[in-house]
Parts: sequence; structure tokens; C-alpha cells
Amino acid sequence: MIAIRETKSGWTLASSAIACFLMALVLLGFSNFAHAQNAPVTGSAGYVYRLDSGDKVQVTVYGEPDLSGPYDVDGSGFIRLPLVGQIQAAGLTLKEFEAAAEAKLSVKYLVNPKVSAEVTNYRPFSILGEVNKPGEYPYEDGMTALNAVALGGGFTYRADQDSVYVRRKGSAVEEKMPANEKTLVFPGDTVRVDERIF
Repeated sequence: MIAIRETKSGWTLASSAIACFLMALVLLGFSNFAHAQNAPVTGSAGYVYRLDSGDKVQVTVYGEPDLSGPYDVDGSGFIRLPLVGQIQAAGLTLKEFEAAAEAKLSVKYLVNPKVSAEVTNYRPFSILGEVNKPGEYPYEDGMTALNAVALGGGFTYRADQDSVYVRRKGSAVEEKMPANEKTLVFPGDTVRVDERIF
């Protein structure tokens, strides 16, 4: 059995244990925060943003300003960099694209290249159905179903204003979602507003 006795500073063994426990909680919280900061960006269950045709990407090759600059993901899904030519981009996350670019550059041209990539202009999304101005619109970061409807000129008088149908890029299935600020819309999505049942 451990005897608890007061030290010269007035601390007890028990209070030292509590202090250690609290410090562990603080460190654990910081670790979880750091992990969250580095986690992939998601907007719905399992969603991770992947590049596709229509995206504009700022590519930075450290120490190589002639290779750095804005590049479009072309209709075939490639980004064309000087020296190395085309690099597959469609279907890749930014981290995957960075790794692919580094691999290509390291084959013949650079020793241990470092590449970073950032989407500066996202591919557009579409909104259809019971909105006043259906069509294709530029995507804005953090877009919600309500933002999408607003860009489409607002609901028509026939619209079901409680829900929207969203088809994610590359999917053949529409998903019914609430028409509110919690429903996120992503680049390449198609949003459809249905007619309400009278």
C-alpha cells in the first residue's frame, strides 16, 4: 500500500498523480486536434475530393519556378507539366497527384523533388428541375444545397423546398437530401429540385 505524505512544497502523491493525468488529457487532445487538421477533407460519409477535368490546379515545384504555375486538368484527365509532359490527375487526390508528379520529375530531371498542389478553381456543378435558372454554375468552396438553389435563381412556385436530389460526380445514383445549409454540394455534382406534391 502506497503511503500518501505531504512534500515540502505542499504537494501530495495524489495531487501529483492528478496533475500527470490532466497533462495526459491535454496532450491527447492536442494529438487529436493535429490529426483532425491533417485529415482528408470530407463533406459526406466517405467523400474525399478527387481531381477531374475542369479543375485548375496551382502546382509548385520547390526551387523550380519555371515548372511551377497554374495548370488545367484537361478533357482527358491529365495535367501537362514542362519537361515531363502529361501526368494523370483525374481520379487522384491532391496528395496522390503530388506523389505522381514527384515520381515523374525524379526519373530524369530532379533529385528529390518536392511538389505541392492546390485547387484554385473547381469544376462547375449543375442544378436542374424546379429552379428559375437551371444550368451549370461555378463551384464555390463550402457550397450547400441552399447556395446551389440561390445560384439557380431560387425555387419555382412548384418546387419541393424541403429536399433536393444530389448525384455525385461519377455516380449513377441520386440521393435525396434535405434542402438546407447542412447538405454539402461538391464540384461536378448534379442537384435536382423536384416538384412538390400538391
